[in-house]
Amino acid sequence: MTAPLITLEGIEGVGKSTHLAGVQQYLQRCGVSVVTTREPGGPPLSEAVRGLLLSTDYPAMHADTELLLMFAARAEHLRHTIEPLRAQGTWVLCDRFTDSTYAYQGGGRGIPLARIQTLEDWVQGPLRPDLTLWLDAEVSTALQRTQKRAAADRFEQETLAFFARVQAAYQQRAHAEPHRIIRIDANLPLAQVQAQIISCLSQRFPALA
Repeated sequence: MTAPLITLEGIEGVGKSTHLAGVQQYLQRCGVSVVTTREPGGPPLSEAVRGLLLSTDYPAMHADTELLLMFAARAEHLRHTIEPLRAQGTWVLCDRFTDSTYAYQGGGRGIPLARIQTLEDWVQGPLRPDLTLWLDAEVSTALQRTQKRAAADRFEQETLAFFARVQAAYQQRAHAEPHRIIRIDANLPLAQVQAQIISCLSQRFPALA
C-alpha cells in the first residue's frame, strides 16, 4: 500500500518549517518511517530550479515562466523523491505542493486556474496529497515575521496586496476541498498550533493514536 503524502501550506511567515519538523517528530514517535522535503525542491535538479525561482539576481520573471518552472521542478520531485519513497512505505511530508501553485501563481499572479489544472493533471496524474495542513494566519502578522530574516527572496519581496490574493486563493481551495485541506489557526501560540496539528493527524490516521 502506498504511504501517505502530507503537505503543509500557507503564506510566508506562518511557521511551516517549524511545524514540518514537529509533524516529523510526532510521526517518528508513533513508529512511522517518514521523510521531509520541500517545493520547489527535493532532488538536485529541482533544487537548482528553486534557486532560479527565488533569486533576485534576474529581471522580473514572466508569470507563465514561473508556472512552468514550478511544474518542471515538481515533475522531477515526484519521479525521483516522492513516488519512490511512498512506494517503499515511507510517509512523505512536503513543505508546499500544488496548492501553493494555485495560490501563488493562480491567486497571486492571476494565471487562469484551468491552465494550472491542465499541468497538474499532466504532471501528477491522479496523485493528490492525502492530507494538507493549511497554516492560516493574518497576512500582516505573518509578513512581519519574515522581516526578521536576513535577506528576502523574490516572493518575500512581493506586496501586501499580492499576499492578500494568495491568502484568498488558499481560502477558496480549503472551502472547495474541506476533507483534504484542514485549516490550522496559526495566529495562536506555538503550543496551541502544535496541538491542533496533532489532533488532526490522530483523527485522520487513527492507527497513530
